[in-house]
Order: sequence, then C-alpha cells, then structure tokens
Amino acid sequence: MRRLALSFAVLLLAGGLTLPAEAHGCPRLRVPGAEHQEVACLDDLTTAGTVASGHTNPADYAGLTQAGLPQQSGVPGVQIDGYFPDTSHTNTNHGWNHDAQFVLRLPANWNGGLVVAGSPGVRAQYANDKAISDYVLSKGYAFAATDKGNTGANFFTDGVKPGDAIVEWNLRTTQLTRAARAVVSQRYGREPREVVAAGLSNGGYLVRWQLENHPELYTRGVDLEGTLWTVTGPNLLTFLPPAIRGYEQHSPSQIVAAGFDPRSDFLWDYHYTVYWKLTQRIYAAELDPAYQGSEADYDYASRPAAQRAVRRIALTGKIGRPLVTLHGTFDSLLPISQDSDVYAEMIRRAGRSRLHTYQRIEAGNHVDGLVDAHPDRLVPLVPPFQRAISG
Repeated sequence: MRRLALSFAVLLLAGGLTLPAEAHGCPRLRVPGAEHQEVACLDDLTTAGTVASGHTNPADYAGLTQAGLPQQSGVPGVQIDGYFPDTSHTNTNHGWNHDAQFVLRLPANWNGGLVVAGSPGVRAQYANDKAISDYVLSKGYAFAATDKGNTGANFFTDGVKPGDAIVEWNLRTTQLTRAARAVVSQRYGREPREVVAAGLSNGGYLVRWQLENHPELYTRGVDLEGTLWTVTGPNLLTFLPPAIRGYEQHSPSQIVAAGFDPRSDFLWDYHYTVYWKLTQRIYAAELDPAYQGSEADYDYASRPAAQRAVRRIALTGKIGRPLVTLHGTFDSLLPISQDSDVYAEMIRRAGRSRLHTYQRIEAGNHVDGLVDAHPDRLVPLVPPFQRAISG
C-alpha cells in the first residue's frame, strides 16, 4: 500500500498527475477484451517520434491536415497497440491482417482527461494522429482510437446483412471507450475526470451516435462535419447521385440544388474524381447491395431495402451530453445544408439545444489537405476543432 501511495503522490494543478521516476518503466497494463496487445514505452508519443519508431502509419492520416498545422513533440509515455477479437481482415497495419485494431496513448504527465476517437472515412486507427492525437497529448490528455472494425474501399464486405459494417463502427467505438477508461484507471490509479468523444467525418458520426446512445460513457463530444444518416434523408445516398449527375451533364445548377455551395465550385472537379463516385458506390454496396445501376442514377427514395438498412444506423438528435459541432460552408463531400444544418435542427426538435454548440465556419472544406492547394480560398478546420476538444 505504501508503494502504491508513493507511485501516485505527485499531483499537479488542474487535477493533473505526473508519474514519478520509478514509474517511467513499461508498466503491466491489460486492455480488457483485447485478443492481442503490445505495450511500448516511448520518448515521444506524438508523430514527431512515432513516425521514426514505427508506432504510427502516416498513410492513415495523409491529406487530412494542412502542411502548416503546428507540430507538437516531446510527450513521453506509454503506447498500447492491439486488436479485439474479430473475423474480418481489411486492416493490414503491423502485418496483423486483423480488424478491430486500436491504439492507446498514455502520457507521463496526465491532465486527468481521455479523448476517444474513431477513424474518419474508411481509414485505419492512426488516421487521427495529426488532427487529434498530437494536439491532445501535448495538453496532457490520454488518447484512444479505433479502426472501427473494418477499413478500406471494400469495408462493405464485412458482415452479413446490409448495414452490418457500419453498425460495427458504433459497437467498436463503445468497446474501445470502455476498455480505454479501464486502462487509464490502471495506469494512473483513478478514473478520468472527463472523457471526450471526438472525430471528423465518419468519426464525427460516431461522436453523435455515442452521445445519443451511450452518454453515460462520456462527459462531452466534439464533432467535425460528422456524416448524417437519416432514414428519409438527407444522407449521402440522397445528395451524391444528383451531384454526380449534374457534374456529368455539365449542369452546375443540379449540384447546387443537391445542396452544395455554389462558391465551392472550384473544388468540384477534385471531389467528383476522388470522392463522389467512389463514396456513392461503396456506401450503396454496404446499404443497398442489390443495386446494380450507375452512381448517377441511384434513387434512394425508391429503394426501401436501403431505407431499412439506414434505419439501423440513423441518428435522432437526442444527444445526452454536451456536443460541439463544427462544419465548413464549402464542404464539398458532405454539404453543410444537407448535414450539420439538419442535425442542429434535429437536436432542436428533440429539445436538446441547450446541449449543442454549433459553429459554421465560412470557407471550410471537408479535408484540410486542400488548404495547401487553395490557401487564399479555404480556411482550415482542424485548428478550431482542436481548440474545441481541449475546451
């Protein structure tokens, strides 16, 4: 008992805790429910150190942040990589060829908080390392992230029924949050004083879903341009087909009618080539696998099977913890008029507006990587997102 008391004797201001010198060696920690885990003590948990040490994968986060985003460094601590039991094999990180991979980072100088994130898009567990992990670690937060249980453009092959792969995203985030809370308690000798759900794009959807369905696990959430799924629309299966059709027919008015800001037209070539058709194709494959037509011809309103699948993952607006939502007006993948504007109204109709702070950011696009190509026309979203996470 005396040894335990000494190990957690140094408390700092604001509830922070610094592990004494004798605790700096690799501790014996166990991630509840993990099938495999590897614990490493690192001199630097940020990407300034983990790229060289092999404890991240830069391909996971490529293109999500602008080159000028400040680089944090010098955060020693413990990293745990591993995976939960799963039967799919889309994630090849570490050569494991195993899904449900996770990463936990536990800084030596802990502020008492924990940030949990799911990956954006169909990326793997290190996708948030630049946008979230580096920043929150520098502020003293512990960090945990999941690959959501399936990754890549063929994520829809995971599961049996339409919607199974996305349902798993939510389950894996809940699973990791519970496990991360337990590991934090093991490491620091007390529970976190706050648990923040944070994410962008599909990761933002996970924040919304978690605060609606498992508010008991979190103290608050921060959502950057989270994907909106509603049964009757809007959702990306309702606005992407007319945007694709408008682009292929050289009809900008159709793209604007689909919900995209006309001032974002300089981004449409890129998004049609990189995002629109692929996104429509793979999400139709996940939610409506019987569909055999083109991306441009898809008509969600006439697809009852798709609507049944979307019902399994749909949002309601009934958040149970405070939520900050940020969204750019030039978003050319998830247009703000069809997404966060609608979600804010859903929250209002659910009587939860007191819990919601909504920031519409003029000239922000879906990914900050394009800020480097258009520095005079786009505003980066990650810096205000980071500030919102740290409160």
